[in-house]
Amino acid sequence: MPGINLTIAGTPNAELTERVAEQIALLTCDVLKKELTRTRVIVRYVPEDQWFIAGRSLAKDKQKSYQLEVTITGETNTRTEKADFHSAAHALLTKLLGDVHPHSSIHIVDCSPTSYGYGGITQEHRYQHA
Repeated sequence: MPGINLTIAGTPNAELTERVAEQIALLTCDVLKKELTRTRVIVRYVPEDQWFIAGRSLAKDKQKSYQLEVTITGETNTRTEKADFHSAAHALLTKLLGDVHPHSSIHIVDCSPTSYGYGGITQEHRYQHA
């Protein structure tokens, strides 16, 4: 059950939001081998003049940026799968957003299966009772 939180530097754009949400969910499910029916995506926007890297706003440099956080159950993916996801997600977001700052970030959050879940049930409980 990946939880995907994507923050984009820029102004809200319904068409971009829908495209990004769909494509990042599909990529996550493909590369990290997750189920699309259990995947949730939240997309947020922050104005470029409120997003700073190295003390400079993105508005001044006329660049885009993103922060992508993908929460997964710990010990369900290899280091190689995670590295592959980083590369593929950065390429996808660069393609969709345009000129992204090199310090745009991706964070895969490995959560303990006893602490992570949905619908009031932990992933550990699901595993034990599958």
